[in-house]
Amino acid sequence: MNYAEYEERINSVKNYAELFTVGYSLLSQPIYGAHVGSSSGRQVIVQCAIHAREYVTTLLAVELTKYYATTPFGGGAYFIYNMNPDGVRLVLDGAGFLPCEKQRDFLLSVNGSEDFSRYKANANAVDLNTNFDAKWGGGASNLRCPAPESFIGYYPMSEREVNALAEFTKRISPYATISYHTKGEVIYYGFDGQKEDSLARDEAIAYRLSAVTGYTPILTAQSTGGYKDWCIEKYDIPSFTIEVAPNNATHPVTEEYLPDLFEQNKNVLPTLIQ
Repeated sequence: MNYAEYEERINSVKNYAELFTVGYSLLSQPIYGAHVGSSSGRQVIVQCAIHAREYVTTLLAVELTKYYATTPFGGGAYFIYNMNPDGVRLVLDGAGFLPCEKQRDFLLSVNGSEDFSRYKANANAVDLNTNFDAKWGGGASNLRCPAPESFIGYYPMSEREVNALAEFTKRISPYATISYHTKGEVIYYGFDGQKEDSLARDEAIAYRLSAVTGYTPILTAQSTGGYKDWCIEKYDIPSFTIEVAPNNATHPVTEEYLPDLFEQNKNVLPTLIQ
């Protein structure tokens, strides 16, 4: 799959839901979203591909959009398909599309290779899921230099994509959020310092989600600066990171897993908002 084909897949939801733009990436590529379900009742944000090599989550979200467009689930959901379009394009097309030679040289140096297939960061070499202002810089795996993954940025909320998602979340004021990642078939819940009652709430939801997906619930530890973390700390809402695909899959997870991922996740939304 190349990036043009990837965008075609996102555009295919136009037959099922209205596609809109959440914001733009560093390189001014659109970040696409769509709403399915009811405009009343509990609303959920489902964001995908914040890590570039995890673009199979976009394809999963497209299939889930088509499914929920005709399958009521008791509320509404905002799917955000491509939180890191520049990074995904690096993974799928390499650095040749970059308009600036200095930026190409920078990213090739950071990546250490012309093969970006395992790259997770954005066009600034920032790991977007470590850049949110939620105990920023306190994670066990955090890096403070540009890297293919885990670089937290030079200050919290520094990245254009992160601010687009934060502003969208503020505007929607969702009941809950889901962040799709790969891999491991686990559901991360909770955040350091979370109130006991809301942690108990999220643990109960995580176990309900486990029952319908078959994935293992895990309490988050030594991880900061993620979207899930930010939603919990700032808004005290149920927020989960779901890692799809088995551990023995290789990065980037390929489309061959998509039918299984869909079956495992098609009941996530009704279970979440019940």
